[in-house]
Amino acid sequence: MAGVRRTVREAASAAGARVRRVYGESPLHLLVLLTSFVICCYAGVLLLDRDDWGGILIWFVGAAVLHDLVLAPLYALLDRAVRSALGRRPSLPRTAVNYVRVPAAVSLLLLLVYWPLVTRASPSYEAATRLDIGVFLGRWLLITAALFVASALWLGWRTWYGRRARARARVRQDPPHRTG
Repeated sequence: MAGVRRTVREAASAAGARVRRVYGESPLHLLVLLTSFVICCYAGVLLLDRDDWGGILIWFVGAAVLHDLVLAPLYALLDRAVRSALGRRPSLPRTAVNYVRVPAAVSLLLLLVYWPLVTRASPSYEAATRLDIGVFLGRWLLITAALFVASALWLGWRTWYGRRARARARVRQDPPHRTG
């Protein structure tokens, strides 16, 4: 039985190496990519069943034009500004910019998902759920503030812990000399 398992493992490894050589990535990457294509095709079929060509066109133009020509250069410029501002501080870790990037990305993703509710542009939501739509802007702002505060606290802890670890390493390397 162990010999069969070994043979199967060797065959799977050889097949994985073949896929990696031809495709350039692992078989798992190919599986995830194909699964995402299937999900996108399913979503496209659902949208086309509604005959909402205008909505599809708006989303395509928004994704292609607005993102690629307006938003991508804007957040690349903001990222460069944050990196230059944080890069001048030698006490911060080299990855300090990620402590700004991550909460900003999560906050923007939440804003994108809940845009109609945050901007109060969805009267059908209130009618369908009987819930007040006016709370979403405040909640989004609170979540954004909490994300940045948590990230700042984490950066502060990492910086403090890193300094302590470096100081302990220096003490271990250079024990005090005794004069006597």
